[in-house]
Amino acid sequence: MTESTEVTAKPESAATGSGRRRLIGVDATRGLALIGMMAVHVLPAAAGDGGATTSHAIAGGRSAATFAVLAGVGLALLTGGPRPLNGRRYGGAAAGLVVRATAIGAVGLLLGLGDSGVAVILAYYAVLFVIAIPLLPLRSGALAAIAITVAIVFPFLSHAWRGDAGLPFGGRNPTFGRLVDSPGELLEGVLLTGYYPALAWTAYLCAGLAAGRLNLRERRTAAWLLGGGAAVAAAASATSSFLLGSLDGRDRIAAAVADPAELDNALELGLFGNTPTTTWWWLAVDAPHSSTPLDLLHTIGVALALLGALLLLASIGRSAAVVLAPVAAAGSMTLSLYTAHVLLLASDLLPDDRDTSYVVQVCAALVLALLWRRFLGRGPLERLVALAANPVRRAVAGSPAAERQAPATLDRG
Repeated sequence: MTESTEVTAKPESAATGSGRRRLIGVDATRGLALIGMMAVHVLPAAAGDGGATTSHAIAGGRSAATFAVLAGVGLALLTGGPRPLNGRRYGGAAAGLVVRATAIGAVGLLLGLGDSGVAVILAYYAVLFVIAIPLLPLRSGALAAIAITVAIVFPFLSHAWRGDAGLPFGGRNPTFGRLVDSPGELLEGVLLTGYYPALAWTAYLCAGLAAGRLNLRERRTAAWLLGGGAAVAAAASATSSFLLGSLDGRDRIAAAVADPAELDNALELGLFGNTPTTTWWWLAVDAPHSSTPLDLLHTIGVALALLGALLLLASIGRSAAVVLAPVAAAGSMTLSLYTAHVLLLASDLLPDDRDTSYVVQVCAALVLALLWRRFLGRGPLERLVALAANPVRRAVAGSPAAERQAPATLDRG
């Protein structure tokens, strides 16, 4: 693509095997989110002094949230970008998305059977994809309004619904066993009480859909995402600090906690999808994976700012595209790489030293993704999911739906 020096120049893209163009900045953002999630899974969360390690302080909560926001971006690109699909084309996209969600959910439930120590996110993703179906025809403004509303209102509804509960540590991962033994418990966990509660995480999905309905090939759009996202993230963190400090929110929470060490761990290292309900002041925290209004808004802002920054970086020219190529390749096949990562963690194949294990996994992911993308195109699991979903999409749509931009979702390469 010819580079332009205008303010509205198009960010650098890369061609797919079918001749369509991918947004390298979108793929690179997803690739960095994957690398961040790997860091959270592999590297220690707590430092020697009991506080968060540098890696956890940076990636904890933010990487998974970015993954979810980028899922929304990818779904928007898959369904028309700035011009949402309608009519039979929308019906085809919806039917194909159901098939994709089913396949991804099955992979996630199977991965949950292993002893990886990872709270596998794929089952939650599958539910988010289904939730996305009625949202696909909406424009960016409506989607942004829904994202803000869900982020602010739903945590209060969840707090009231869950009633009196202790610190939610040690939650279980969704598996096929739980699907058979207690489908109601599994559904409640995926939607409300699990590590990545899908109803609260709809805020991430809608924020990503809203961003994907913009023209992401315009530098002006990328700059607004960077500036606006950074402002939202900073404002959310500042608000939490004010509520917990100046308004004595932390002391009020401490009075409702039996062991102060649990409070310190929760605020420093994060929670497991929800806050306790011992006091409403818990909703003032922005700890990782707390699913409070300020946590959701902070992580949405971080994800959008990172997306804007990488879109701008990719727009510099071909030299930037070359630098971003490995992480963008990884971001184009995250379903395959994430699955391989979880399977490796459940095996005895990795080095015992955590730092070495992380470096080995990241390097292997970047190199293999770059080579696979160069010579084989779409990732292996991405290809299988597409083979299942595309015939259904075409059958319902009546003709192959024209995709204006190359898809950039977890399940599509």
